[in-house]
Formats: sequence, C-alpha cells, structure tokens
Amino acid sequence: MTLNEAIAAVKPADKAAYEAAKKRWDSIAKPLGSLGLMEEAVCRMAAMKGSSKFDINKRAVVVMCADNGVVAEGVTQSGQEVTAVVTENMSSGDTSVCCMARAARADVVPVDIGVCRPVVGDKIRQRVIRRGTDNMAVGPAMSREEAISAIEVGINIVRELAEEGYTLLATGEMGIGNTTTSAAITSVLLDKEPAEVTGRGAGLSSEGLKKKIGAIERAIELNKPDKNDPIDVLAKVGGLDIAGLAGVFIGGAVFGIPVLADGFISCVSAIVAQRICPAAADYVLASHASKEPAGVLVTEAMGARPFLYADLCLGEGTGAVAVIPLLDMALAVYEGMSTFEDINIDAYEHLT
Repeated sequence: MTLNEAIAAVKPADKAAYEAAKKRWDSIAKPLGSLGLMEEAVCRMAAMKGSSKFDINKRAVVVMCADNGVVAEGVTQSGQEVTAVVTENMSSGDTSVCCMARAARADVVPVDIGVCRPVVGDKIRQRVIRRGTDNMAVGPAMSREEAISAIEVGINIVRELAEEGYTLLATGEMGIGNTTTSAAITSVLLDKEPAEVTGRGAGLSSEGLKKKIGAIERAIELNKPDKNDPIDVLAKVGGLDIAGLAGVFIGGAVFGIPVLADGFISCVSAIVAQRICPAAADYVLASHASKEPAGVLVTEAMGARPFLYADLCLGEGTGAVAVIPLLDMALAVYEGMSTFEDINIDAYEHLT
C-alpha cells in the first residue's frame, strides 16, 4: 500500500461506537466517569474499531530500528554498533521491552528499517531502506523518496499484522542518535528553539548536550526544512525509525487498530503522521509523558492525555507496553461489571 492510498483509505473514528461504549460505562454500577482515562480509552478504542464490543487479546509492540548519521557529531554516549546489538537481542527476547512485553502478553516485532550493518534474528522483519541516514548536520539525512518509502514500510507492517489477527499495537524504536533527530523535528514543527526541546538522551554530559544542541541548530540552518511539509522535515532532519513509526500510526488508522504511542520519539512520529494525515489522530493513544524536556510538549501537540507520568525515558516501546495492563483492567470492568439495573439500584445521573 502506498502512502497516498493509505491516506485516501483513512476514515474518522466511529462516533456512534464511542457513544455506545460511553452508554455502557454509564450503566455500570459505579460512580460516573470514576475510572477516568481508562474509560475514555475504551470509548476511543470502540470508535477506532467501529463497535462497542471488541477485544485487544492479540497485541504487539512494533519496534523500528535504524541508525542516524548525526552520531558523527558526538551527540551520543554510545556508538552506532549498539543499535545492531539491541536489535538482534530483541529477536532473542533479551531486552527491557521483551521482558515487559512478556508480562503484558505482547509480542515484540523488531523491524530493521535502516540499521548500519545487517542484523540477524528470526523475529526481525527485514525492511531496510538504506543502511543508516546521512549526517543531517552536513546535509539532508535522506531523500524525500526514502522518507516516503520508510513511511510506507510502517503502513505495510500494520497491514501484515492486521492480516495476522493483531488487535492492538504499541510503538517502539531503537536507534542511537534518535533523540537528536526527534528534537530537530520537534523544533521545526512546533516552532521551538533546539535548546528548549533537547535533552541528554541516554546519559549525555553537559558538554555532550551542547554538542547535540549545536548539531541540531546547524542541521536546521543548513537544510532549511519546511515546517509546513512534514515529509520534507523528516527527510532533512529526521530518521528512518521516525518515518517508519509515522507509517505505523497511519496504518493503524487505515486498518482500525488502536496504536499506543511510546514516549518522546514515538510521539514525535505521531505528530508527523497527524500532519500528513490529520484523521490518523483518532487512532492514537498516548501512553506516557517522557522524561525528555519536550515529553509533555509533544503529547500536548498530539492533543493527547498520557496515562503515566513516571519519568520514563528508556525507549524500545517500554512505556507503551507498560500501559497495556491498564487497558486490560479497564476492559475487565467494562465487560464484566454488573449494571445498576442488574443490582436493582438507581443509576447515577450526570448533574450540572
């Protein structure tokens, strides 16, 4: 499926299904709205799926893995070799998100969309666009055509997972240097100074942080990304992992599958997706507000309210996976709780 085909296929979420789910919540024998965002999430998932009766029993976290040429600017504590090692460890089940996903009954789906060296592992979906991006501080990170191809990888990964029966997706990423690209995109799309939206990532020193901010400033000045053209921004100062995740969010909208956004990088990807296809916003749930300086800013820009404020900044999709049990518990009440009518007591009323 091409990007243009996907955009044409997206429909707004079903308002009638949302209202039917809300009516079910209001009939349950408990104070109205007392489960807060858990109730809202169930109603929104009903709207995404077009029915007030649905399940999220088969779930996966899609982890886009890619390297970033801007690492050459000294913006990270570790080298690019880490991306490949962690990607392979995801296939063998030996990373943080793998451990958490087992507890949440979710499958981990690593996608090699641009790791610098070939990676091996039975669970890795090989979708390489190119072996890492160029250094955005000295030129565009990639071509516009490559950015579009990466978005289409994400869309078609969702298509495959829909055909395999998955009913809930979470997003994750692995790519040394990707908080730098995410901060650059945030700076451009949200009209913020790089210093305001750039953090230490995976443990930079103060000197390293200065290098990171400087690299972003040079990249924006040199490449002049057009803030009104999200694909131009992706191509010039973004990354293959971010583009792939933007495709996952658009794909969720195409195939009616709720997509849980992880932290800073995933939320930046969701903003890109929404700028490309505004209706995709109906199909995204924010999981947590990242500890990164722009963590709250990007969730607000998405128009989303995250479940968790837990100072998480690990990546891989860990924050999104952490929220899946909350959705399970919300559905347990939604589906299994007695109604006011069942127990013969007067229902609560919405009072003004």
